[in-house]
Amino acid sequence: MISIALDGPAGAGKSTVAKGAAKALGFIYVDTGALYRTVGLKFLREGYDTKLNCDIDSVLKTIEVDIKFIDGAQHVFLNGEDVSEEIRTPEASMMASAVSAKPPVRAFLLEMQRKLARENNVLMDGRDIGTVVLPDATLKFFVTASVEERATRRYKELKEKGMDVSYDDIYKDIETRDYNDSQRDIAPLKPAEDSIMFDTTGNTLQESIDKLITIIKERLN
Repeated sequence: MISIALDGPAGAGKSTVAKGAAKALGFIYVDTGALYRTVGLKFLREGYDTKLNCDIDSVLKTIEVDIKFIDGAQHVFLNGEDVSEEIRTPEASMMASAVSAKPPVRAFLLEMQRKLARENNVLMDGRDIGTVVLPDATLKFFVTASVEERATRRYKELKEKGMDVSYDDIYKDIETRDYNDSQRDIAPLKPAEDSIMFDTTGNTLQESIDKLITIIKERLN
């Protein structure tokens, strides 16, 4: 099986670019961030904040996360409920960063991600795919963009969904999440030594997708 890993910070365009490239290549797209957001949503619903002052293992025992591909799109389910839209709020984003720093959570989701790669040609994105989840991936990319561009993209995305958000808050959230993700002790956000740097700043979505597909085809041939 062919596995392609895409890592990078929040808002760099990993998910949308990976999704478009996977469709064109006939691969399964796996958004691992959605898995952490789903776990984080459970903690939010239980009333915990990002300090996670609780028995994490006890909460994990009450969680069942499933991935289903419906009409080619990935949907995530929390205890049987489709939460694909609910996990996209800024609150879920910050909680995803918090839970992803906890070893029990990472262990909880690791085998699910590896199993998908063993059984399918996948294009998988996240924070530590090339460094931890799939260290032997066929190809590895580190996708990035300027903080300003990432904040603008996220602001437009959330406003289009009717959410009441401010650009300044999103900018600060991205800076905070970048710091938390890169400084955590467990699987910090960083490029794998053999990853290809892929900057989407200034590109349209289609330009980034086309560029990624071109590089993948060149490297696989």
